[in-house]
Amino acid sequence: MSFFSKKIKAVPEYHFANLVQDIHSHILPGLDDGAPNIEASLELVEALHDAGIKRIICTPHIIADIYRNTPEKINSALGILKKECLKNGLDTDITAAAEYMLDDHFMELLRTKKPLLTLRKNYILTELSYATAPNNLEQISFEININNYQPLMAHPERYFYYHDNYDNYYRLKDLGFLLQVNLLSLIGHYGKTVTKAAQFLFKNNLVDFVGSDIHHIGHINLLTNGRNKEIIHKYLGDRIFNQF
Repeated sequence: MSFFSKKIKAVPEYHFANLVQDIHSHILPGLDDGAPNIEASLELVEALHDAGIKRIICTPHIIADIYRNTPEKINSALGILKKECLKNGLDTDITAAAEYMLDDHFMELLRTKKPLLTLRKNYILTELSYATAPNNLEQISFEININNYQPLMAHPERYFYYHDNYDNYYRLKDLGFLLQVNLLSLIGHYGKTVTKAAQFLFKNNLVDFVGSDIHHIGHINLLTNGRNKEIIHKYLGDRIFNQF
């Protein structure tokens, strides 16, 4: 090699151990559009462990007309997964919460004082419809607040109706929502406009949490691809995420 050859600067890969925990995943067996069975769940846990993620909060959907999961169903699936992880020697700390769609069913749970499944303490993971923006988000956020919950808005970058006006993200913060961006958004998995929105959130210091939002092994394969890990490192760097 010539002494005058230009040296190529190595780009550090992002090591997912910088995530204290993954706070958004769909790995519990048979509850939603994530892992369909225990075999798939174990595959996902092992893949996350290999990527450096040793603590996982499972967050199956709770949506009125699609996935009306209950704490009992979620905790039952959690118990099965933890038992199988122990049997298979997977040293991963797994707990469960939920991803609540802010719909009429959620409001009923809130108003009747049903205990909600929290990530930690009083933190709840929430989401909006992808189809239309809610017209009563101020009222919803007010009721969440007076019931002493701290809402995290899951993947705000994926709501296309916010893309025409990024001031909507500041509005979410003003209403008391913490913002959780999907790692998959940063690498273009959901399309260019979603990636652009995610970049805006990072560049303007609006990101409070990140999550994998994995549903299947293909998602982990994308996140652990060498080039994609470089992109993730660009935005996350050495910052420690997901510490409550």
